[in-house]
Amino acid sequence: MEDSIVKAPDGGWGWMVLLGCFVIQGFSYAFPKAVSVYFKELMYDFHVGYSDTAWISSIMLAMLYGTGPVSSILVNRFGCRPVMLVGGLLAASGMITASFSRNIIELFLTAGVVTGLGLSLNFQPSLIMIGRYFDKRRPLANGLAAAGSPVFLSVLSPVGQILLETFGWRGGFLIMGGLLLNCCTCAAMMRPLLNKKQEESKDKHEVERMLPATTANKDFTKYKGNLKASKFKCKLLDFSVLKNKGFVIYTIAKFFLILGVFIPPILLVNYAKDIEVPDTEAAFLLSIIGFIDIFARPSCGIIAGFRWIRPYTIYFLSLAVLFNGLTDICGARASDYNTLVVFCVFFGVSYGMIGALQFEVLMAIVGSHKFSSAIGLVLLIEAVAVLLGPPSAGRLVDAFKNYQLIFYMAGSEVLFSALFLAITTYCCLKQQKPKMGSQKDRAEAGDLQELEEITTNQLQMPSRRLLPNNMAGTPILDTNTVQDYDEKGTEHLNSEHSDGSPVQVENRDCF
Repeated sequence: MEDSIVKAPDGGWGWMVLLGCFVIQGFSYAFPKAVSVYFKELMYDFHVGYSDTAWISSIMLAMLYGTGPVSSILVNRFGCRPVMLVGGLLAASGMITASFSRNIIELFLTAGVVTGLGLSLNFQPSLIMIGRYFDKRRPLANGLAAAGSPVFLSVLSPVGQILLETFGWRGGFLIMGGLLLNCCTCAAMMRPLLNKKQEESKDKHEVERMLPATTANKDFTKYKGNLKASKFKCKLLDFSVLKNKGFVIYTIAKFFLILGVFIPPILLVNYAKDIEVPDTEAAFLLSIIGFIDIFARPSCGIIAGFRWIRPYTIYFLSLAVLFNGLTDICGARASDYNTLVVFCVFFGVSYGMIGALQFEVLMAIVGSHKFSSAIGLVLLIEAVAVLLGPPSAGRLVDAFKNYQLIFYMAGSEVLFSALFLAITTYCCLKQQKPKMGSQKDRAEAGDLQELEEITTNQLQMPSRRLLPNNMAGTPILDTNTVQDYDEKGTEHLNSEHSDGSPVQVENRDCF
């Protein structure tokens, strides 16, 4: 299992990790929206309505979010890279199998459940890897990685339309499944950071060569291992984040945000086709959103990284959500292709701001050391909203044949999310100073390093002597001192409770 307390390099191989996260987040977010170009053909083949085809994207997104705790447990148990490799295989196999579906239910199970699960096992670990490799540049890294979504949306939508016209929806699904195999390549790039034990291996071997082969040396090493294991034991799923008021507020706000934020892009293509916009131009609307989103996310990430902005990114996120909600409400009056283009421009800007800030805010609230558990719980709550949002919008279309209701409904839900997040944060958390979670990581890592330095120095200081002239000035440990430590300290340090767990030593100067 990977050690979560490792200093973020803020560069180096981290840029390759960021590239892999860019591709994975692009597939994870854009794919459920890009498959909407196939909905019209699916409705014709399977004789179903808008709400039925909308369930494909909803189930895919629900799996992406709802299996968050499962992904958290697997990542904490096996690490990010193995989980992502399995996820890439599942996502590809789901779409390939979907190309042989004979009814809409089989599409729900293959393209929805299997592909959605595979995307989830790729998406969440990619967010965790960003938090591990970046600290000072984390807002920028989150913005750049999140830009993968609009880039892939701009590409996948027209590509999907071309595949539909050339090979039909079955051939398109088959080729899309092949494209998802690239997630496995990106997963191979997720090299885990060197953990604390590996970093200390060289020093440990040097000390062992300097020490005589006594029982004290083994006991001291065993004590350090027990102390670190008991203090930094990693939970598979840490529910203590639920005690964090900021986390609870964030989760409730995200629930209402997800209810409405995905509705316009999912049903936008079908709406354009219904007002007699050509199929190619209708698919291009999603590309417009994606193109604007490409520049909005990195730009917002850069702004969020400013010193005078970063402590207040939660209010920055509230502003972005408010902007998105107002855009949806104004977009309800769109009645032709030109007004839809204007709507897509403003929606792309606001949607890009949300995409760049949402996970940066969560990392700031809970800290990167608890982020893997927090993101799993948040995604589980959001899965319920994903299952309710688009299908309910599809039923409104089937019942009233009026897309204005969709935009009004989505806009009101998003507006409530923005106001709730800003007001409750100000009222409930205004007395707490904003702090970035990574500071706690550095503090914990510093405590561990300080503990090791103090114990090593106190063991060496009373017994320092010099070697002969040819090695003058080289301090080593005196054998007598080590034996004295063995007789007086080992019994207490290696004592255990009745249940077998090691005794915790609170005073670092005990020996």
